[in-house]
Amino acid sequence: MTKDIIPFNQPYMTGKELYYIAQAKFGNMLAGDGPYTKRCHGWIEERTGCAKALLTHSCTAALEMSALLLDMQPGDEVIMPSYTFVSTANAFVLRGGVPVFVDIREDTLNLDENLLEAAITPRTRAIVPVHYAGVSCEMDTIIDIARRYGLRVVEDAAQGVMARYKGRALGSMGDLGAYSFHETKNVISGEGGALLVNDPALALRAEIVREKGTDRSRFFRGEVDKYTWQEVGSSFLPGELVAAFLWAQFEEADSITRKRLELWQHYHEALAGLEADGLLRRPIIPPECEHNAHMYYVLLAPAIDRQSVIARLKAEGIFSVFHYVPLHDSPGGRRYGRVAGEMVHTDALSARLLRLPLWVQMQQQDVERIAGVIRAAVFTARN
Repeated sequence: MTKDIIPFNQPYMTGKELYYIAQAKFGNMLAGDGPYTKRCHGWIEERTGCAKALLTHSCTAALEMSALLLDMQPGDEVIMPSYTFVSTANAFVLRGGVPVFVDIREDTLNLDENLLEAAITPRTRAIVPVHYAGVSCEMDTIIDIARRYGLRVVEDAAQGVMARYKGRALGSMGDLGAYSFHETKNVISGEGGALLVNDPALALRAEIVREKGTDRSRFFRGEVDKYTWQEVGSSFLPGELVAAFLWAQFEEADSITRKRLELWQHYHEALAGLEADGLLRRPIIPPECEHNAHMYYVLLAPAIDRQSVIARLKAEGIFSVFHYVPLHDSPGGRRYGRVAGEMVHTDALSARLLRLPLWVQMQQQDVERIAGVIRAAVFTARN
């Protein structure tokens, strides 16, 4: 008998998405900034405490807006981890910025805050911490360094919706924050994102940049009698159908997070023995971090061939993946960025990381099955 396939990801629908999409359609409001968009803005602002939330068509768009809002100029430097998605760097490279890559911490795989000061030069304009796997960077230290050097902080919280650091929502602590609602994230709209504006002084400009560089939002609020081109911007709005889908997800965000955390904990318990045997390392969550179970990954022991483990899982109908190829080691990273210091942990850990299936409708027995196959695979994949 063929075993059931366990895909790496399976997008979850709460059941109300299509109803809300129909409501938007029959309300003759399909373009951006309709009633569902406003509900989503209110939800984010209430949950995070940000000064203004603005839905975008992707997290990439939110990061690109950040670069515009910071008035990035050619040659300006932005410090970020190399172990991140290309959008983190591209957003600033598009404005002529130079990504400066620093190493990650061994425990959380987040940007190592202890390496920041050595990477700062007279051209540095911003620090971009990336909250890997929904586990926060050490934000108090990062913000303190930024303030002392007069730098801006842009949080790449693509994986951080519903996660917190010392009680504060990820994305709400820097000057700006960016969320993703891509179908691989916890709370989804297919494609989609949001910009969190935490510095109130940037709020009005953020509206203008998002609306093709015009003050259209002020016009619809009756604050001006016409809207005109004010500055450089682009079309960053999602359509109302996307917002309608997202609203259904926001309504169930607590339940979604709770289910994911339960699955994450099942993994953590099921793989404890392999960690005790030195065959892998499980994720480390610092006590000040309240994660959101965005992913469950393991770091295989150096003696274990990762591709063999992936192949064994696939043969059993289980789909697993590794993650980023470090940006500093890519053609684009070498062309547009530079490295500050050594990349010891970035190079070593990225080659050992394995991501396991985790989606809302998985069951505990699925986790147990996956853990069993991993147990067999790591013993046979040792070099």
